[in-house]
Amino acid sequence: MSFPETVALAGFAGGTIFLGLPVGRLRGLSAQWQAALTTTAGGVILFLIYDVLSQAVAPVEAALETARAGGPAGTFLGYAAALSVSLAAGLLSVTWLTARMAARRHGPTPISPRQVALGTAIGLGLHNFSEGLAIGQSSATGATTLALVLVIGFALHNATEGFAIAAPLGSGELPTWRFLGAAGVVGGGPTFVGGVVGYTLVSPVLSIVFLGLAAGALIFVFNEMMSAARRFSVPMTAAVALTIGLLAAFGTDFLLVAAGA
Repeated sequence: MSFPETVALAGFAGGTIFLGLPVGRLRGLSAQWQAALTTTAGGVILFLIYDVLSQAVAPVEAALETARAGGPAGTFLGYAAALSVSLAAGLLSVTWLTARMAARRHGPTPISPRQVALGTAIGLGLHNFSEGLAIGQSSATGATTLALVLVIGFALHNATEGFAIAAPLGSGELPTWRFLGAAGVVGGGPTFVGGVVGYTLVSPVLSIVFLGLAAGALIFVFNEMMSAARRFSVPMTAAVALTIGLLAAFGTDFLLVAAGA
């Protein structure tokens, strides 16, 4: 697959994130519906945390197995350090950034739905960069079929991720289309960038770093979504919606695996 084709397909995979963003402009919803939207998105985020950490840990464990078999331990130590530092950096940096934004605007108040949405977009953007890397690397190594399957699978995932960005915006100030568009670029644009980088550079460490950053940011986002959902005081509705979001995300992943990715 040529470089222009790879770039176009990576852009398509990232662009589907915009499909779920209009949900953020829904208004007049009851507390139960707002809690359901937030926790369904939380279920998707919870799956993504699992998925991202699984991908990040896999090369670290493989390097450890190689070291146990008598190979060099330096690779394992480097991979483990990259994962640990990036995970901490992703969680702490987004926490610090959103806290600073809240303090600057309103003083020590709870984080706003817009800030949760922005944190979600940042975390998903870091995750989607690693997905773009996978598309670019598959294409560059001649695995065209795998690259196409990855594009389709990631496009489906990104459509649900757009909903995860928009769902917290169901309460609070009505988001503008400009804000939603910017959030979509932050969340989906890195898929395109990752495709470009992945086609020209194969780096396991780079992939681990971005997956670690994404996991840290998504852990922060999940915590904030659950905190927001608890304020609606409908625990059973929230639990059911969380389960639906989690199972829907797993179902999308199973489709991707069944297709051969």
